Amino acid sequence: MSLFNRIIMLLLLSSVFTATFAKEEGFPARAEFPGIPVIELTDLVKQLNTAVIIDTRSQLEFETLQIKGAINLPIADKNFGDSIQTLRAKTDKPLVFYCNGRTCHKSYLAVKEAQRRHIDNTFAYDAGMFDWAKAYPQHTVLLGKSPIDAHDILSEVQFTQRLLDSDEFAQRAFDMGPKSIIIDVRDKFQRAGAGIFATKERWITLDDREKLQQMLQTAVKEKRTLFIYDEVGKQVQWLQYALVRAGVKDYYFLKNGAHGYFAKMMKESGIKLGQLPLSQQVALRS
Repeated sequence: MSLFNRIIMLLLLSSVFTATFAKEEGFPARAEFPGIPVIELTDLVKQLNTAVIIDTRSQLEFETLQIKGAINLPIADKNFGDSIQTLRAKTDKPLVFYCNGRTCHKSYLAVKEAQRRHIDNTFAYDAGMFDWAKAYPQHTVLLGKSPIDAHDILSEVQFTQRLLDSDEFAQRAFDMGPKSIIIDVRDKFQRAGAGIFATKERWITLDDREKLQQMLQTAVKEKRTLFIYDEVGKQVQWLQYALVRAGVKDYYFLKNGAHGYFAKMMKESGIKLGQLPLSQQVALRS
């Protein structure tokens, strides 16, 4: 298989249920999900007592930071569809789904699954967790505490200083040999069977809490450095809280995640955006 075909295959696999690269202003994914009803930030806060708010992220992300009063139904769970069907049988309130932010597709996909099951009165709150926490700290829970204090949230500097570009990420991880561990924390939809560092990495989703905790304990005990990546570099920001609590001191994240890695491969290989299918062009635009 040629290099071009290998890259195209990896991109196709990587982009299943993935977030897009787009400017943070605006809602880039709305055009990709035209049949999905959305609810705005200022409208949702008015419906806190009249709607069921559903966090579609992993349990780890939910337990780290959540909208107060929300319930957690991870979309990656194989029983997700059945769970929302059971929920609808118990209430006729509007069901509002949310995830991390404007480049996250999970809220749209949740509504799409509900529609497929003929569950109506469902909406995507697509501004996500980041915008909510900034706007309504009194309606936000951080590590079990509410209202939240901005000082309790790990700063952008604390996060960005752990980011490595794809070349440095790979170089450091492989140069350290057995003293490093590469972890792919993407869910089954994002990963779609394709890892980046097949010969060295471990696949542990954020939903596999027990296995993830064991890995963090191993890293601390054996003084090994963790190199962790997700799909677009957003979910690892929540994982950082677990790393800090577990006492892990040596860890790094892949800047822009797996999708950024594949986009860089394309650029270096001279593959132009226009050569890809339209869906891939949309996913890789910045």
